[in-house]
Amino acid sequence: MEKSYYLRSSEWFGKYDKMGFVHRSWLRNQGHPDHMFRGRPVIGICNTWSDLTPCNGHLREFAEIVKRGVYEAGGFPLEFPVMSLGETIMKPTTMLFRNLASMDVEETIRANPLDGIVLLTGCDKTTPSTLMGAASVDLPTIVVPGGPMLNGKFRGKEIGSGTSTWQISEGIKAGTFSREDLIEAESCVSRSAGHCMTMGTASTMASMVEALGLTLPGAAAIPAVDSRKKVLAHLSGNRIVEMVKENMKMSDILTREAFENAIRINSAVGGSTNLIIHMLALAGRIGIKLTLDDFDKLGSDMPLLLNLMPSGKYLMEDFYYAGGLPVIIDRLSEILHKDAITVNGKTIGANCAGAPCYNNDVITTLDKPLKEKAGIAVLKGNMCENGAVIKPSATSGELLKHRGRAVVFENMEDYHARIDDPELDIDENCIMVLKGVGPVGYPGMPEVGNLDLPQKLIRKGITDMVRISDGRMSGTAYGTVVLHVSPESTIGGTLALVENGDIIELNVKERSLILDVPEAVLKKRKEAWKPAPPVAERGYVKMFIQHVEQADQGCDFDFLKGGSGSVVLRDSH
Repeated sequence: MEKSYYLRSSEWFGKYDKMGFVHRSWLRNQGHPDHMFRGRPVIGICNTWSDLTPCNGHLREFAEIVKRGVYEAGGFPLEFPVMSLGETIMKPTTMLFRNLASMDVEETIRANPLDGIVLLTGCDKTTPSTLMGAASVDLPTIVVPGGPMLNGKFRGKEIGSGTSTWQISEGIKAGTFSREDLIEAESCVSRSAGHCMTMGTASTMASMVEALGLTLPGAAAIPAVDSRKKVLAHLSGNRIVEMVKENMKMSDILTREAFENAIRINSAVGGSTNLIIHMLALAGRIGIKLTLDDFDKLGSDMPLLLNLMPSGKYLMEDFYYAGGLPVIIDRLSEILHKDAITVNGKTIGANCAGAPCYNNDVITTLDKPLKEKAGIAVLKGNMCENGAVIKPSATSGELLKHRGRAVVFENMEDYHARIDDPELDIDENCIMVLKGVGPVGYPGMPEVGNLDLPQKLIRKGITDMVRISDGRMSGTAYGTVVLHVSPESTIGGTLALVENGDIIELNVKERSLILDVPEAVLKKRKEAWKPAPPVAERGYVKMFIQHVEQADQGCDFDFLKGGSGSVVLRDSH
């Protein structure tokens, strides 16, 4: 006999009074039969589909596939839309709206008769925003990642979304890439539904949710248009009904051990620096203590096992054919928490034990990694008192220890106005410093940290320089780029005090970022410094500026830490 279980939705559909009549009768106008309201788990399918979010453009179809799985398992699926965040389209940056989308998800889930949740995700911020919102309610939840596009193909060569964007941009500046080349490459790089097929932030987030145990095994790397992605969506619909019956909530899966696993796995796949901000925010929502230093302590010495752009040469489709994330997890099993539970009720170790690898050039072995130490490094020093980050695996290497003269850009407009000026006093030994692109300053902390080099240096053959900012960079990008400087310049961090000609010393091995200016001089500059006027006087952007935390804390709103659970304290009548 099946074990009885509590259904939150019964507070809406299980009463035979005025409001029970209202809740059931209005849904009946969509043709739902009587038995749907009688003891079936109600599954909310949170859909981030939008025509304005190209990476998620196929999720309308996927919602229907998930529904089939829910119906088959005896559940009642109800799809709902939430704010969708398209990294490639929205201005000034989707990071400005991540917290807003998370609030949309949280409040929609709590306010409605839902017992379990399926999150349909894809583009960069749709994954962390939906996870953050769902975590604050803490119902049984499973994630269906939308999947990467098929490999780009351009004139007989592989071309990777994002990563090739920066290469094409440099080619245009160097005069080796024409307008006609650009137009042809546009179609070649985006030839199927799905998100970036490099290890950009979208692929990193998909890998993160699998590493955290929130997807069925193998979910992260399956291409969006592969029929096996549809099978996974169907099975996820099956499984969420079982999770409701087992009362397996997000907090049962998102343990400290799960976060530690995700940090280590992210390093092994060469994942995006953006993972740090999203993981810190998610941990804050679910109540797990996680700090910026954990990413260095747990992940910086990890070997790079995945030969994927931008740290390698292959793409996500190749990763899937080689065996996908289960191979990485199995090869790291001795340094992971193998007993961490996952959404299918099994441990991550059991799920991935003996996962076969079909291409050791794509997924390397521990004894022959692509790079010995590939994790994200956390820097400290007078220029970043609360920390900054760098991704060594995406750098040219020789600049990881560098001392140079600062060339300062006060904001993005200043950068665009002067970067290609032939008279700009800059050479390859200089350090480019960009201010005003942090959480408060831009606002929203855009992916502009991987600044394009000056045209005159690109034409000279220079491909990398040290660049420092309080912004982020795309996970598809590369270069010796120091990011997430905290405190940011706009609120008076030391970055605000850097002037042209100052000497800066970067030493990644020593984990230091030092502005070589006497303390007395910095004190005088600080006394003379004046904050810029706020960029917004009303609405959401004003709220964002007033309440967003710094990068080292995850850029969540200060009033969103923790969660409010699933209980609705007042009725609707």
